Amino acid sequence: MKGIIEGLLYVQGDQGLTIDQVSDILEIDTEEAKSLILSLKQDYIDQDRGLRINYLGNSFKLTTKEEHKEYFKKLLENPKNNTLSNQALETLAIIAYNEPLTRLDIDEIRGVDSVYVVRRLLAKGLIKECGRSDKPGHPILYKTTDEFLDYFGLSSKEDLPKIEVLEQNDNEDKDLFKSTYKDN
Repeated sequence: MKGIIEGLLYVQGDQGLTIDQVSDILEIDTEEAKSLILSLKQDYIDQDRGLRINYLGNSFKLTTKEEHKEYFKKLLENPKNNTLSNQALETLAIIAYNEPLTRLDIDEIRGVDSVYVVRRLLAKGLIKECGRSDKPGHPILYKTTDEFLDYFGLSSKEDLPKIEVLEQNDNEDKDLFKSTYKDN
């Protein structure tokens, strides 16, 4: 059961898991769920692993150890590791053309969860937090940085390629697989 909890924590990422969620998923009582999570947490400590389980914001989360942060920083700052995935490029484009926007706005445009990608872009310094939205919960707003411009050799956001939206008659049937954007 501890292996299942470990996998669930990994899959949940930043959202983490509450004891009630573990109890519901594994179909066990909350005391047993709590005992299993605490036992797994102790396993991480006893085995001197690079990860640990923390209780943050009313949920358990799989996190890296604070004492290893200098190595994580080296990884992110190493030019050999500075290639961007297609997901990161897509997310950067969404932010650059629509900034400022929240992570949920990004998720809505991409159609998938962007927590990990946003976290990597923040760590690389290509995007930054720029305030809070007026939406419920006041989520964080993101925008691109000067490092973003440097990375792509742009002097300003005005140097981004122009994207023009094609007009479409609302009465016509829409083809969901055809883009309304056109490259210049």
